[in-house]
Amino acid sequence: MKDYTFKIPQEIVFGPGALKKLPELLKKIGSEKTMILSDHGLEKVGVVNQVMDLVEENGITAYAFLDIQPNPTIEMVEEAAKAYRESGAGSIVALGGGSPMDVAKAVGVLARYGGNILDYEGAHLVPGAIEPVIAVPTTAGTGSEVTAFSVITDPVRDYKLTVFSYELIPQYALLDPEMIRSVPPSIAAACGIDALIHGIEAYLSLEASPFSDAMAEKAMELIGKNIRAYVANPKNMEAAGAMMSGSMFAGIAFAWARLGNVHAMSHPVSAFFHVPHGVANGILLPVVLEYNGLSDQGRYERIYHYICPNKAPVKDFCPQMLVEEIKRLNLSLGIPKGLAEVGVTEDKIPQMAEDAMRSGNIGVNPRHTTLKDVISLYHKAMK
Repeated sequence: MKDYTFKIPQEIVFGPGALKKLPELLKKIGSEKTMILSDHGLEKVGVVNQVMDLVEENGITAYAFLDIQPNPTIEMVEEAAKAYRESGAGSIVALGGGSPMDVAKAVGVLARYGGNILDYEGAHLVPGAIEPVIAVPTTAGTGSEVTAFSVITDPVRDYKLTVFSYELIPQYALLDPEMIRSVPPSIAAACGIDALIHGIEAYLSLEASPFSDAMAEKAMELIGKNIRAYVANPKNMEAAGAMMSGSMFAGIAFAWARLGNVHAMSHPVSAFFHVPHGVANGILLPVVLEYNGLSDQGRYERIYHYICPNKAPVKDFCPQMLVEEIKRLNLSLGIPKGLAEVGVTEDKIPQMAEDAMRSGNIGVNPRHTTLKDVISLYHKAMK
C-alpha cells in the first residue's frame, strides 16, 4: 500500500435550515462586513436578498457582487476583487454553484496577496491563508465548497486555468438542502452527473487512497441511489439532501485524489464552446470509461452496483456493462449523446486536445494517455 496524506481543514454544517447559522459563522471569524458573491439569477428568485437580510438582521453589513456568470473569466475575477477591496469587507460568502465559489477563492487570493490570478496558475503558488470564505452551495454538483481548486477562463487563450492550493478550501461550508429545491431539472441533471463523475474519477485515479476511496464510495452510493429521483422532482427533500451530501463527499474525494481524462477533456470543451461543465462531462464519461476499461481491476463492477437501479447480482461482469449503464443514465437525465449536439466542431479538436494534455488530471488517469489518444476520444465523443 502506498503512502498517503489527508486533512479536513474546514467546518462543514449540513441540514435543512443550516443557512440560519451563517451570521454565527461570520461572527466566529470576526467579520463585521461581508461580501456576497453570487449571480443575478439567484437575485431574481430572491435567494440573494434572503441571505443579505439574514446577515444584516444580525448586525453584519452585507455587500453584494452579482456579476458572476458561468465559466467566469479573469476580468470577472479582477472586477470582483476590486469591489471587495472597495467595500472594506473582511470575508466572502460564496453563494451559488461552482462559478461563484471559483471566483470567491480567486478574490480571496488577490485581496490578500495582490497581483493577477495568472500569477497563481498551477499548483501550490498561493503563499498562505486567503481571505475567509464561507461557501453556501445552491446546486448539488460541483463540490467546490470543499475543494482546493479555482477554475477560471482565460479568453485570450480560450483556456481554463486552474489555481490549486489547499489554502483555497473555504473556511466553512453551509449545506442546506432547502437551497437546492428550486433548481430546474436540467440544471439538477447537469450538476448531478458532474458530482457522480467526481466520485467515479477520484475512485479510479492513480492517486486514490483509502481515505479518498471512502469519500468516493459514499458519494457514489448517495448519488447513484438518488440522482434519478432528484432530477425527477428537485423538491424531494430526501433526494436533495442525499445529493448535496454526495456532492460534498465527491468533492473531498477529488480534492485529494484528483480526477482523470473526463475533466481534462471537458474544460477545453467549455472554454471553446461554452458548453455547461456538467453536460460536457456527462457526454465524455462513457467514451472515457470505455477507453479506461483496459485498466480496470474490479472497480468498474463496484461503480456499476452503486449506480444501477437493478441491484440483482451480476454474472460475468465486464467493463462495457458499466459503459452501457452510464449511457442509460445519461439518457434518463436528458444528457446529450454527443458533442456535436451541443455545438462542438471537429476543427477545434487538435487545439482542445493540446489544452487537455496540459491538465494534471491526465497524469492520474488510470490508463496512460497520449495526445493522439485524446484526439481519438474527442472524435468518438462527437457522435
